[in-house]
Amino acid sequence: MITGKNYIGNLLSSIGDITFQTFNPKTNTENTAVFYEASTIEIEKAAELATKAFQTFKNTSGLKKAAFLNEIANEIEALGNELIETYCAETGLPEARAMGERGRTLFQLRSFANLVSEGSWLEATIDTEDLNRLPIPKVDLRKMLVPIGPVVVFGASNFPLAYSTAGGDTAAAFAAGCPVIVKSHPMHAGTGELVASAIIKAAEKTNMPNGVFSNLNSSGIEVGATLVKNPNVKAVGFTGSIIGGRALYNMAAERPEPIPVFAEMGSVNPVIILPNAAKNNGINWAKTYASSITMGAGQFCTNPGLILGIKGTDLTNFIKKLSEEILQIEPTCMLHPKIIGAYETNKVKMQNQKGLQTTANFENETSQNYGKQIITTVEGNTFLNNTTLHQEVFGPFSMVVQCENFHQLEEIISKLEGQLTGTILAENGELMAYSNIINALQNRVGRIIFNGVPTGVEVCPAMTHGGPYPASTDSRFTAVGVNSIKRWVRPFSFQNWPNELLPSELKNENPLGISRLINGENTRKPIN
Repeated sequence: MITGKNYIGNLLSSIGDITFQTFNPKTNTENTAVFYEASTIEIEKAAELATKAFQTFKNTSGLKKAAFLNEIANEIEALGNELIETYCAETGLPEARAMGERGRTLFQLRSFANLVSEGSWLEATIDTEDLNRLPIPKVDLRKMLVPIGPVVVFGASNFPLAYSTAGGDTAAAFAAGCPVIVKSHPMHAGTGELVASAIIKAAEKTNMPNGVFSNLNSSGIEVGATLVKNPNVKAVGFTGSIIGGRALYNMAAERPEPIPVFAEMGSVNPVIILPNAAKNNGINWAKTYASSITMGAGQFCTNPGLILGIKGTDLTNFIKKLSEEILQIEPTCMLHPKIIGAYETNKVKMQNQKGLQTTANFENETSQNYGKQIITTVEGNTFLNNTTLHQEVFGPFSMVVQCENFHQLEEIISKLEGQLTGTILAENGELMAYSNIINALQNRVGRIIFNGVPTGVEVCPAMTHGGPYPASTDSRFTAVGVNSIKRWVRPFSFQNWPNELLPSELKNENPLGISRLINGENTRKPIN
């Protein structure tokens, strides 16, 4: 049942006087539940509880953390249809999308449970002493990864489950041993509260410390800003706009004790269609990309918003077919009037740029809050000289840049901002001929795709979901997959420490049986 209250640790609280409601974009009406924005007192209490919980949670064994994560997944499943119905009512997204995203969320939680139940991920590294070494003896040093402290996670507007309350950031932080305070997204606060209730139940069932999790409601920016500035908070996870992510990044840097902000922000995900691909398979690629651009009303961080090719008949035919195909697809509901409002504003801003041509613009009548798709095209010189054209339009929008030659194509790629993904569409043998293009693209992205679409982010250890700024604030880390846990830990060394007082991961006898790097050799053997 949705109460509209905040979870301050395991207690529901609503002492603030600011309230708000979520919105159903499909019916164009407000939902009935009333939510209470967290007060300054509640924010402070949540941060204090998280700090206190950290003293216990950071030393919790991998097996116990795994039990907690698995139980969260079980409790989310137990929410049943209420969660799916609430999700759909707050987003306008179809039931199949809700169920698919729930499945992904459960998979993420269970993947992290599997990771931490073993322990090798902690990168235990041991260099034993050598008292006979000359000219000076060698000390005993033992290193492993340790959690950094309470983490604030900002829920994402476009993924109410997989990137929000119990999404990848939260699951990774719990796996690392960090308490989490979620700043719930106001567009899906009901979905957030239901998932929060599942986390609290799981924490109680597995005897996690009170304060290991809190869920705070907010209709504006004040709660988030207060959390980031709180000295008890040690890191931030964010998925959203460049403006929002950069504001949090600056705020965190200006603290007396600066903290890391791992923000995944805007991306136009450039797609390069090479000449033979345009000539031999351009029609099929046009059909494929019409579907990719409009998938989920274009509300994916990996939406292909920019397509680059060499000017000529083959590219012209591709643009023509893409424009025809995209008009055959019925528009779908966007997440919120504010999101479609921003989409329409940015779409018009792009259309007003000198030299930009619109080749497809869905103009039929639709229900309110449905995003109408659009394809535009521009000459390479115009694109190079107008950085406004480089910016993301969040929604079913894509731009085809017609480059004069491969030198200009390479120049354009090298001058793009950092991106989450880049795609190469090519026929057999083309890749070798254009290695400079591929190298230029690799320098600007976190993931490069061959003959596919960027939409769809596989959750697995090999996935990199991040990239050079502004795709993310730190390109060394991924926001998806079990390796995303490394955002919430730091290396820590013990020097000449008594064996009996070392963590189990570093003890001579290796009681956990994990893989460790001992004097340069990977082994599971104990130290004699």
